[in-house]
Amino acid sequence: MTEYTGRERFWIRCPVCGAKTRLQLLWETELRAFPLFCPKCKSETLIDAKNYMIQVQVERK
Repeated sequence: MTEYTGRERFWIRCPVCGAKTRLQLLWETELRAFPLFCPKCKSETLIDAKNYMIQVQVERK
C-alpha cells in the first residue's frame, strides 16, 4: 500500500483551453488572486488555489 506523503505535485491546467501551464501545486500551496498565464492560448486568468482545489475569480470592472 502506498503511503500518502503530501508531496505529490499536480500541474495547474489553463481554465480557458485546458493545456498544462508552467506551474505545479503541492498540498501546502495556497494562492490568492494569482495571475495564471497560459503559454498556449496566451490568456491570463486570476485564480485561487488551496489543497489542490482551483477556483477562477470572476473579474469585476
